[in-house]
Amino acid sequence: MARQLRAEQTRATIITAAADLFDRHGYESTSLSDIVEHAQVTKGALYFHFAAKEDLAHAIMELQSRALRDVEGDLDSQGYSSLETLMRITFGMARLSVEGPIPRAGLRLTTGGVAVRPPLKHPFTEFRDVASRKLLGAVKESDLHTDIDVDAVAHSLVSFYVGTRVVSRSLEPVARQPRRLAEMWYVMIRGLVPVTRRARYLNLAARLEREIRIA
Repeated sequence: MARQLRAEQTRATIITAAADLFDRHGYESTSLSDIVEHAQVTKGALYFHFAAKEDLAHAIMELQSRALRDVEGDLDSQGYSSLETLMRITFGMARLSVEGPIPRAGLRLTTGGVAVRPPLKHPFTEFRDVASRKLLGAVKESDLHTDIDVDAVAHSLVSFYVGTRVVSRSLEPVARQPRRLAEMWYVMIRGLVPVTRRARYLNLAARLEREIRIA
């Protein structure tokens, strides 16, 4: 049992080290030797868990996908409206990006042309599906204009969210991301939410941003 635990800890250490390097330097510019040195493990330990750098990238994207599902599942059980749940999902993922390198590396890998291997869904497709479900719920709950094109809004939301993170990563410290995310929501809320419900969600965006900043 102790041996299995050590193996799991070593695997996690390797993944975190790889994620940190992929995030800071990119996939192509990071070698397995770099990862071995950064993780402070032997090459044998790395090859025991991962046969190739591509396997490490895939493991990171799997963890990114699992994080999205976990955040959604946790929020779905708390009784929030569909729109609030969607907003909290985006801020929850932003919090994870501030706290650790795996979500940041997952985004960089996804936008850097690293292939997504089946049965794993492409992260953008998975996020778009989540957004579509919540947007449909928000329309039924009268939190969004009834004449919106849900598919178009979901696609735009994912593009806006990913673009915000990519631009922020290039120009600003990662801790600035929650503020940029709040700004994204201010724009979307004003275009999508009826006037009578707008203040609630504008205030929510400001509150969620403050919560991440304080944490």
